Amino acid sequence: MTTVQGARARARIEITAAIKDEARRQLAAEGAAKLSLRAVARELGMVSSALYRYFPSRDDLLTALIIDAYDAVGSAAEKAHAAAVRTAPLDHLARWTAVCRAVRAWAVAHPHEYALIYGSPVPGYTAPQDTVGPAARVGLLLVATARAAHEAGGVVPPPLPDGLTPEAERLAADLAPDLPPALAVALVFAWAQLFGLVSFEVFGQFNRIVEDRDAFFATAAERLGREVGLTARP
Repeated sequence: MTTVQGARARARIEITAAIKDEARRQLAAEGAAKLSLRAVARELGMVSSALYRYFPSRDDLLTALIIDAYDAVGSAAEKAHAAAVRTAPLDHLARWTAVCRAVRAWAVAHPHEYALIYGSPVPGYTAPQDTVGPAARVGLLLVATARAAHEAGGVVPPPLPDGLTPEAERLAADLAPDLPPALAVALVFAWAQLFGLVSFEVFGQFNRIVEDRDAFFATAAERLGREVGLTARP
C-alpha cells in the first residue's frame, strides 16, 4: 500500500467513525426511527452525496450501528467470562454470573444502543443476515458456559415436562446437539429472562420498585444459573 493509499484508508476509517458517532448521538436524541442520512451529513458539514459513499442508505447505517452494538456487548461479556475463568477455573456458576453482569453493565452504560438491538423494531427496517453472528455472541457464550459445566459433570438441568419434550429435542438439535434437551430448554429460558431483567432496568420498569438494583440483579443472575443447573465450585 502506498503512502497516499494509506492516508486515504485512514481518512475513510476516521470519517466512517465520525458518521457513526453522529448517528449514535441522533439515536439518543431522536430514536432510531428518525435517523436520517441527510441530518447526519448536515451535522458533520458534509453534502449528502459524500455521505452516501460511506453508507448508501439509512438501512446500511442502521445495520452498521446494530452490528457494532451486538459486537460491543458480546465483547464485554467475553472479556468478563475470560476473567472469571482465570480467577475461578472450576466455578462455572461464577462464569455465568460474570457474563450476566457484563451484559447488564454494558446496557446500563449504553441505553440507546441497547434499545437499538433489544427495543422496539425500527419501522421499515429488516435486519440482514450480517447481524446474525454478532447477535448470537452472548447466547453462544452462555451455551459454552453450560457445555463446559456439562462436560465436567457439574450441571444438573431441571426435568422436562412431558409436553415439552418434542420442542426440547428440536431446540437441542438446532442450538447444541451435544447437550441434553432439558439443558437446551433451560438455557433458552435463562437467556430470555436475562434480557428481560436488563430491559426492565434500562427501559424504566423497575423505577419506584427495585431500589438496590446491583444486589437484585446479582441475585437474579445467580438464580438463573442455578435454574439452568449450574453449581458453585470453590
